Amino acid sequence: MLTFNVIPMLTMRRIATKVPLITLLWALICTGCENTSNMSNPHNKLAKSQSPYLLQHAENPVNWYPWGDEALNRASTEDKLLIVSIGYSACHWCHVMEHEVFENDSAAAVMNADFISIKVDREERPDIDEIYMRALQLMTNQGGWPLNVVCLPNGKPIWGATYVPREKWMQVLRELKNLYRDDREKVENYAEQLTQGIQQSQLIALKREALSYTEVDADSVFENWRASLDPEEGGPKRAPKFPMPVNLDYLMEYASLSGNEEAWQHVKLSLKKMAYGGIYDQIGGGFARYSVDAYWKVPHFEKMLYDNAQLIGLYSKAYRLKADPLYAEIVKQSVDFIIREMRDESGAFYSALDADSEGEEGKFYIWKAEELQKLIPAADWALFAAYYNVNNEGLWEHGNYILLRQKDDNEIAANFELSLSELENRKKQWQAILMEYRGKRIRPGLDDKALSSWNALAISGFTEAYRSFNERSYLDLAEETAEWLLKEQSDQDQLRHAWRNGHSHIEGLLEDYAFAIQAFIDLYSCTGKESYLEQALRWMQFAQREFEDRNSGLFYTRPHTGEQLIARSMETADNVIPSANSVMAHNLFRLGLIYSKSAYLEQARQNLAHLSAQAKDYGESYANWARLGLYQAYPFYEIAISGPEADLFFTKIMESFIPNGLLVWSKESSTIPLLEERLPAEGTLIYPCQEGSCRLPMKEPKEAQSFLNNFNKLTLEKS
Repeated sequence: MLTFNVIPMLTMRRIATKVPLITLLWALICTGCENTSNMSNPHNKLAKSQSPYLLQHAENPVNWYPWGDEALNRASTEDKLLIVSIGYSACHWCHVMEHEVFENDSAAAVMNADFISIKVDREERPDIDEIYMRALQLMTNQGGWPLNVVCLPNGKPIWGATYVPREKWMQVLRELKNLYRDDREKVENYAEQLTQGIQQSQLIALKREALSYTEVDADSVFENWRASLDPEEGGPKRAPKFPMPVNLDYLMEYASLSGNEEAWQHVKLSLKKMAYGGIYDQIGGGFARYSVDAYWKVPHFEKMLYDNAQLIGLYSKAYRLKADPLYAEIVKQSVDFIIREMRDESGAFYSALDADSEGEEGKFYIWKAEELQKLIPAADWALFAAYYNVNNEGLWEHGNYILLRQKDDNEIAANFELSLSELENRKKQWQAILMEYRGKRIRPGLDDKALSSWNALAISGFTEAYRSFNERSYLDLAEETAEWLLKEQSDQDQLRHAWRNGHSHIEGLLEDYAFAIQAFIDLYSCTGKESYLEQALRWMQFAQREFEDRNSGLFYTRPHTGEQLIARSMETADNVIPSANSVMAHNLFRLGLIYSKSAYLEQARQNLAHLSAQAKDYGESYANWARLGLYQAYPFYEIAISGPEADLFFTKIMESFIPNGLLVWSKESSTIPLLEERLPAEGTLIYPCQEGSCRLPMKEPKEAQSFLNNFNKLTLEKS
C-alpha cells in the first residue's frame, strides 16, 4: 500500500473544532540503522498471534502487545501513552520501518521505557485501522501504512504519522512523553477534540425524502468524473496508479445502459493497459497492488487476493460485452495464479504475497537481459525481446527489466510473419521456461491467513468467470470456497473474520457479511440452489439486528455488542474495495426483488438517497453507490426462468452482458416468491419482471436476450 514519507506536526486539520497547534522539534534523518538486535525478547507478546504480520515482529526488542485488554489495562494502570502501530505483511515500507526502527535496541529502549506498544494487522482489524487512519487524515490530511499513532491510555489519539526514520521517531516519542507529563490538560483536551472530530467525520447528512435518481444524474456522474480519467493510459490520471475495479465496473455498466462511447473506450483502454503493463505478471498471471508511476509500468510488487478476485470478475464481465481474447487470457491466468500460489488445502484463499524477497522489492519478478538470453532459445530472442520489451521501455533500475507489453498479438505476429496460433505457442513455451526457472528463486513472503470477506470476493469473481466462459471448473471453485466459508467461518447466522492454520478467530465485521451475502446470491443465481439464498437471507437478518443504525438504515462496521472502540465507524466511501455499506445496499435490493420484500427495497433506496449527492458529485469515490443508482435511472428486470431446461436457458442468456437484470431459475416448483407458481405445465418459460410484476413469458433464450439488449444502448462488440 502507498506510504507517504511525510512526518506531520502534531496538528489537526479539516475538522470543525479549533485545536491548539503543538510544535515538535525534529532531528536529522537517520543515515544508518546500526545497533539492531536479533535476540529474542521475552517481553514481546506477539509470538502466539495468528497474524503473519504480527509474527514478523515477534522477535523485535520492542515489548509489543497485540490489541486487547492486557495492553490497554496496563497503559491505564501505569498511566503510559500508547503506541498503536498498524500495517500488513505485504507492506514494503512496514518492513523498512521494522528494520530501521523496531529492530533497533535504542529505539526499542525508548518505546519500552515510557510507552505501551501495540501492533495491529490492518487486515485482521480493519475496524481499528479505519478509526486511526481517520485520525491521521484529520491531523495531517495524509494517510498510508505503516500507520503509527500515539494515544492516551484510553486509546484517544494525540499524534500520528506513517513511515518515520529512527532518529525522528525517538525524538518525537521523547517530546510526547514530556508533553504528556508537563502539559497534560492541553494534551487531553486535544485528544478529546480529535476524537470528536473522528466521530463527526462519520456523520451522514440523512435524506428522508424519496430517492430521485435519473438518467440525467447518471450522466452528471460521468461529467463530474471525466476530467480525472487518463485518456492516454487509462485508469485515474495520477501516480501512483491503482486498478480500482469498482470504478471500471461502474463505467462499463453506465456505458452499456447510456450508450456513452467515451466511458466504454476508457474502460477498454484501462483493461488493455493494465493487462499489458508491468503491474500484471506477464509470466505467472495476477495483478500487483498498484504501479508507482502513471503508466502501469513499475508495480509495487505485492499481490493481494481482493484485487485479483475483483479483477477476475471485471475482465469476465467485459468479455460478455466484447469477446476480446485478451480478457479471456487474463481471467484464465489470474485464476491459475491464485489457485497455484494463494490456495490452502482447506479450500480457503490466502490474503497476500509480499512485495519483497531476500529483503529486496520485486526481486522474485524482475530479470537481467543476460539471464533471459540464457533461458530463451536464441532463435526466439528477437521475438521475445520485442514482445516483452526487453529494451529501454522495460528497463527499470540496476540493469533489471520488468516484462511488459505494448503491442497486441496481431501486430507482433504480422511484424514477425507468424500466425497467431504460432505466436501463442511460443508464448506458452516462454512462460513455461521462465516459470520453472523463477520457481527456483527464493519466493516472496506469503500472508497465509484467510479472510472471510476476501474469500467471498473470490467466490463472486469465480461466478462471473463461470457466466462468461461457461467453464464448470470456475463454478466448482466458487462452491468449494463457499463450502470452506460455511464450514470454517460460519455458525448458522454468524461469521468470523479471520482464519489461519485451522484456527478461526475475530468476530465478523460488516464487510464479512456484506461480501458473503453478495457471494451467496451470486451462487444462487448460477446454481439454482436455494440453500445459498437462504443462507444469504440469514446473514442479512443477523446484520440488520447487530450492525444496523436504526436512525439511518445504514450499517456500522462493528456489531452493537462486543468490543467498543473510541468511535463507531460507518464506512460509506468506495475505494479499492467497494464499501461494505454500498454492497449491503445492493444486497438489500437483490434480496428485496427475489423475496418480494418491499422493506428491503425501501431500505436500499433510502440508503442510496443518503449517499446520492456524493455519488453524483464524486463518482470516483462512490462508484458502487452510483451503480445502484443506475438501476433506479434505467429499467431493471428480474428474469425468472422456470421449467426442466431452466439451467440450459440460464447458461444461454448469461452469455449476454446484462447490467440491468437479475437472473434466477429453477427446474422444479419453488417457494421463492419470484419463482413461485411459475412452473409451466410443459416446457420452460422465461418471465421478465419488474418488482414482481411480470410480462408475458418467453419461450426462447434468444427472445429474452433480444428483449434485454434493447436496453443496452452501447454498440455490442461481441464476436
